[in-house]
Amino acid sequence: MNVKDKIIRWLLSGDVSIQYQTHRDLLGVDKQDLQRRIATEGWGAKLLSLRNPNGHWGQGFYQPKWTSTHYSLLDLKNLGISKEIRLIRESIDIILKTCKDPDGGINPAKTVPNSDVCVNGMFLNYASYFETDKADLKSIVDFLLSQQMTDGGFNCFSNQGGAKHSSLHTTLSVIEGIHEYSKNGYSYRLEELQKVQKESEDFILEHKLYKSHRTGEIIDKKFLMLSYPSRWRYDILRALDYFQSTTSPINQSVNQSIIPALPVGRQSINHPIDSRLTDALHVLIKKRRPDGTWPLQAKHPGQTHFDMEQTGKPSRWNTLRAMRVLKWYGIDVGF
Repeated sequence: MNVKDKIIRWLLSGDVSIQYQTHRDLLGVDKQDLQRRIATEGWGAKLLSLRNPNGHWGQGFYQPKWTSTHYSLLDLKNLGISKEIRLIRESIDIILKTCKDPDGGINPAKTVPNSDVCVNGMFLNYASYFETDKADLKSIVDFLLSQQMTDGGFNCFSNQGGAKHSSLHTTLSVIEGIHEYSKNGYSYRLEELQKVQKESEDFILEHKLYKSHRTGEIIDKKFLMLSYPSRWRYDILRALDYFQSTTSPINQSVNQSIIPALPVGRQSINHPIDSRLTDALHVLIKKRRPDGTWPLQAKHPGQTHFDMEQTGKPSRWNTLRAMRVLKWYGIDVGF
């Protein structure tokens, strides 16, 4: 058995959500029976069991942070759980009824006058995935479109602290939401959203995913640390996973000249690599362990419902995501 087959077998021995996404993204088989089991087994079942009778997790929509309703719903979406779970849709309806701000966004804070852009990008992400009624998302869309900055991206302090430059954290959260909204068939202001999405992608790509566009220096070394769950925080694997998941034309520009720049492997003509992704792909490939897995390098401080994986150990989540990124771009890293 070769290394790749061993890793696939290891992934398939993990949580049912890992099994489902491994079959779907690495083996090309959408096993819906596995997806249905996410709600009744493992991490998905455990998260659902922690929902309170009032429809929230934790103490409400955003408290305590990682055990709140907001991040619990984001986690459930990222597990790949079925879209048709009634309790989840009820919780989203509660948020829409109790947390709408006059500016149109979701704002659970009574003392903060404006909705948080990053939170609304994440809300659009899971609300679209769970097929929330289109009328309920219109004001969220209006709010997000009103918050784009002149450099093409977004910043959660743009309407609160006078930010002048977009944030990679916020920009990625917003375009993940736009992508999920588009994928699930919503049409309200879709052309405007897709234009914003491309401009925001270009903002991230101009930074080569982690570098200053002015100096070329690393913006924040934490961007290179592989974490999961990502929460609101940006890192290169989360960004690369986004770019492999979208069919935006910006990812389809043919640039065969960058193939030799990759440390190992090849490039598929079906998925040409934008040259601005190359540096981040280099970093990701170098983080592979001798056994062919990728580690969990960091966890974001704060109270959690439970830990899916241990820092410093091989990570099924990061290995799965890294392998689907490299598979999408046709890069063979010598398994």
